[in-house]
Amino acid sequence: MLKHQLRYLRNKKGLSQKELAVLTGLHQSQVSKIESGNRKVTAEELQKLAAALGVTVAELLDEQQAEAAGE
Repeated sequence: MLKHQLRYLRNKKGLSQKELAVLTGLHQSQVSKIESGNRKVTAEELQKLAAALGVTVAELLDEQQAEAAGE
């Protein structure tokens, strides 16, 4: 799921939710809700999140990395 992969990639990059929010133009509360699965994400937000994390949208949606890391 996106929430696991987002948290995994954010932590791997050493970013806080607030730092990721600044990089994407989202509010920290929005990032938190996405990571907890309580908020849907638009295609534009997916692109912003992927760009901020240095991955493709496909990689952001690929949960295998997070599962392998035990996230």
